[in-house]
Amino acid sequence: MGRNDSKSTSERLEQVLLFISDGLPGMTDAIHRVYPKAKHQVCCVHVACNIASKVRVKDCPAILDDFKNVYQVKGRDEAVNALNTFQEKWKKVYLRVIDTVISNAQLLTFYDFPTSIRRGIYSTNLIEAFNKEIKRYVKRKEQFPNEDALERFLVTQFLDYNQKFGIRCHRGFD
Repeated sequence: MGRNDSKSTSERLEQVLLFISDGLPGMTDAIHRVYPKAKHQVCCVHVACNIASKVRVKDCPAILDDFKNVYQVKGRDEAVNALNTFQEKWKKVYLRVIDTVISNAQLLTFYDFPTSIRRGIYSTNLIEAFNKEIKRYVKRKEQFPNEDALERFLVTQFLDYNQKFGIRCHRGFD
């Protein structure tokens, strides 16, 4: 999209099914103001990192393994059971941490989508991998002669990424 495009991205989008974010406060409300029908999934990997930062080092592997059971089971019912088990096991020691996890209404949204794509939508890993790739490319370039050169480089990277992933269709979608 060039700078002179008169239509914004939101005007050209026909439908947004899902947003995946790192769980910033207010994100769901902001999404629903612009895309009221879209669903919001909080990144389970970010939730796990938040858990890890708030528990004792000795408990970290066990609590993270228990949390991983929540987002790696086959269906929503199993996930809810795993979440309840997780809560019961850890609430006595880490009540505030567990309450934060349990109260997150966007934690299990990805279970509303076909099984074949769930692995790719419970986290922001795809976009974060792309961001790391961009940083790696930019570091290799000792310097850009001007901002336009940097912008052209970034636009080229975005176009390549969109071409690579934009035509890819997940099984389970028409």
